[in-house]
Amino acid sequence: MIDVRRITKRYGSHTAIENVTFSVAKGEVLGFLGPNGAGKTTTMRILTCFLPATAGTAHVAGFDCFDQPMEVKRRIGYLPENPPLYHELTVTEYLTFVGRLKGLRGADLTRQEDRVLERLSLGHVRDRLIGNLSRGYRQRVGLAQALIHDPPVLILDEPTVGLDPKQIIEIRELIKNLAGSHSVILSTHILPEATAVCQRVVIISGGRIVAEDTPERLSAQLRKSEKISVSLKTPPADARDRLRAVAGVVAVFESQEPGAFVIECELGRDIREDLARMAVTSGWGLLELTSVSLTLEDVFLHLTRHEEGIAQGSRLAGPTASSAEETSP
Repeated sequence: MIDVRRITKRYGSHTAIENVTFSVAKGEVLGFLGPNGAGKTTTMRILTCFLPATAGTAHVAGFDCFDQPMEVKRRIGYLPENPPLYHELTVTEYLTFVGRLKGLRGADLTRQEDRVLERLSLGHVRDRLIGNLSRGYRQRVGLAQALIHDPPVLILDEPTVGLDPKQIIEIRELIKNLAGSHSVILSTHILPEATAVCQRVVIISGGRIVAEDTPERLSAQLRKSEKISVSLKTPPADARDRLRAVAGVVAVFESQEPGAFVIECELGRDIREDLARMAVTSGWGLLELTSVSLTLEDVFLHLTRHEEGIAQGSRLAGPTASSAEETSP
């Protein structure tokens, strides 16, 4: 549904993004992650035909973003970080205005309004002024304008920024429900949001794609060892040494919680059964034993710090080195 191939964007002598390549399948929710200045906004602007790429190609629903921008725009619903709302209009007036801009008329417009109002649970506020709605409901109205023409592709830029925890959960559920019927790119800084909503993530840093896969696979690729968390009710004073003696254990660390340990073992070796047997037969009171995986935040920090180090080294190497990370909008 979305196919991006080696797009580059330069502003004068500065390169904002370089050789960016990724794709989004039909019905997929893709998380587009990166630190500030990494090139996320530039990429989103190219996909929405707001900016042309300096090099490379981008296609949405089979149409070229440079050669066929109007066809692309007809197939995209876009929710920027600050929704383009008119606070002096009612919800229905605003959706009627947006629908007409997107080519809807008569019965089609009425049907689409009713559809998005129901889907986003806005029916009971349809006649209220947008300016009198809560931040969460205004965000729903912004999502409604992106959905009014039932586009196959949605591009959402930081859709939960500034919302309270309850509103964040509601918007995340709405986005998850869009999977299957829409292809979604979710640009976000909030890593738990990407884990909760997205089926796959792309991580961009310094204007380049540094990783693309599911969060689980990225975690597995970066692991150099397995980690296991163990919680014991009555561990002996020498529990750390005895756990360290189990075959396959590399290191044992005491946690802040009493009786809790984190055990690092050889990659690909499952020693949970051996640990459980030792704890039970020794009468230590085994309370919990679980595998510990790298979180998406761990993966993100590892990859972006690595790229930042490379970029910093390039800047120190000479005055001609450019920093896309610092110059991208």
